[in-house]
Amino acid sequence: MCPRVSKTLVGVMTYEYTGGGSLDYYLCRYGDSRVAFRGPRRDLDRPYVVMVGGTETFGKFVPEPFPALVEAATGLRVVNLGVVNAGLDLYLKDPSVLDIAARAQVAVIQIVGAQNLSNRFYTVHARRNDRFLFASHALRDLYGDVDFTDFSFTRHMLHTLQALSADRFEVLAEELRTAWVARMKTLLALLPCPTILLWVGATPPPMPGRRSDLVQNPLLVDAEMVAALRARATCYVEILPSPEALACGTAGMAFGPLDQPVAQLLPGPAVHRQIADQLGPELLRLL
Repeated sequence: MCPRVSKTLVGVMTYEYTGGGSLDYYLCRYGDSRVAFRGPRRDLDRPYVVMVGGTETFGKFVPEPFPALVEAATGLRVVNLGVVNAGLDLYLKDPSVLDIAARAQVAVIQIVGAQNLSNRFYTVHARRNDRFLFASHALRDLYGDVDFTDFSFTRHMLHTLQALSADRFEVLAEELRTAWVARMKTLLALLPCPTILLWVGATPPPMPGRRSDLVQNPLLVDAEMVAALRARATCYVEILPSPEALACGTAGMAFGPLDQPVAQLLPGPAVHRQIADQLGPELLRLL
């Protein structure tokens, strides 16, 4: 059954949403970081667990995202450092955020897509990693027939380039995969605390294929890439939303009428509860 009212949890406010209004994320900042994270702000002078990741970790449109659910269920203090559309550059280029993550008791690292990071072919915005800034000479040489001023977002650009030439696109995709694995290894090496690699997807990491899949998320990440990282993390948690959780759709989410198409593509409260139910025991085991 899909709850219309969020389940009551100790230490977490409860809400009733039917999809007709917006949600206050209580945005806050930590240290000298210019990035706004989801609040309420947590006290960093006491022991805490940190969760970094993208839209799913942030919990867009979800009153109680899985970091809050884990906190309530386990009693652990959880700092949610998820950011909508975050790539790895957001964390690696922000000393304040890296310091917060390094001082955690455990760091949960959501596996995000490989498209939103700067590489030898293009550069993304330092904080809004889904924003395409400019193409390098290498990409302009590879796609001499493309006007890159037409693009503002990485996903739009990648879809356009693949449609124009699947063979040329594989050169770009391989660069993204290589850069992603190197950045993930760097991030894991910078965290002295125990780490959990978290995969949230409709299917397990796919096997490498000839043609890059730009539909399945996390984008451009495959089983071979994940395998290269698993030995560097303390443990790996793979969560595939159940058919029952997926069937709940947007029930319990909070969004305006114009946001419905986006909300339908994101995990709802039922999926977040499944993530929390699987992730919480792993955190307690590590601690």
